[in-house]
Amino acid sequence: MHRRFLSLSFFLAAALPALAGDTYKIDATHSEIGFKVRHFLSKTPGRFAKFQGTIQIDDKDMAKSSVEVSIDVASISTDNENRDKHLKSPDFFDAEKFPVITFKSTSVKEVAKGQLEVTGDFTMRGVTRKITFPITNLGTQASPMGVRAGFVDGTLRINRKDFGVIWNKVLDNGGTMLSDDVDITLNVEAVKIVPKTESAPAK
Repeated sequence: MHRRFLSLSFFLAAALPALAGDTYKIDATHSEIGFKVRHFLSKTPGRFAKFQGTIQIDDKDMAKSSVEVSIDVASISTDNENRDKHLKSPDFFDAEKFPVITFKSTSVKEVAKGQLEVTGDFTMRGVTRKITFPITNLGTQASPMGVRAGFVDGTLRINRKDFGVIWNKVLDNGGTMLSDDVDITLNVEAVKIVPKTESAPAK
């Protein structure tokens, strides 16, 4: 949660326009890919500690922008060792057989100023489906560590059964231990890849 507030406060400052066709690398140390799923009555949060990706930003025509992300399934963490072990098992993500979750955009649409719909192929547990992330583009800003770009989402809800994650327990009252719906949240900070012809920023 600390990383989320740090990144948001950083990018809500005055932004600089990105140059068309700039490529950014996701800074995982200042980003977060998280999720929540109902457990009995309340929602249990989790996150992935290891992921990487690149974002191509065309500020003059956002439709020409793109993003690719890969997530290390074995890095899942819910702050409970036994639960994390179960989530990595064939009952859920089956991390040994399907070690990576990927997303590759097929279209980017600016529906309002700073508001994007990023549609693409989301692959989890060997199943690929097209999904659309509602994304807020927080702009770009120069820093001593290079030009930075920030994005947060409006939360995407997916049905885990669509991706073959079907494990559950039926309760005595007829309900279930877990919900089928999973909320995905994103908080992304990315740094511009500096071409060799440009001078790298001072560290």
